[in-house]
Amino acid sequence: GAKGKAKGKARSTKQVSRSERAGLNFPVGRIARFLRKGRYAQRVGSGAPVYLAAVLEYLTAEVLELSGNAAKSYKKARIIPRCIFLAIKEDSELDSLLKNAVITTGGVKEHIEPFLIKKKAKKGEVAAKTA
Repeated sequence: GAKGKAKGKARSTKQVSRSERAGLNFPVGRIARFLRKGRYAQRVGSGAPVYLAAVLEYLTAEVLELSGNAAKSYKKARIIPRCIFLAIKEDSELDSLLKNAVITTGGVKEHIEPFLIKKKAKKGEVAAKTA
């Protein structure tokens, strides 16, 4: 028999987390707690933490996918901060979202002003100079 509770039927339905219910990997309950404890508002609706968890999960997946591609293009098996930085800078929307964020050991984006690059001389000009 069921220990503890003698009265009533044994619980047939298992507890389902709000994250599971919403089909998310991010913790809805924890985000709800942060929203309440953070005192962002007097009251927090039931849908707010679910929505916020979904948005955070989407952004995380997006950054991870792009930085994974960056790591692959640099022939690296592991995503390093440099890969994350480059992935964010390549994507215009993520760049505008995280323009004030500092990624430690991210470095800087490669950029050489076009007028600093030496122009390749045409073959006719080279022959005239050498003669």
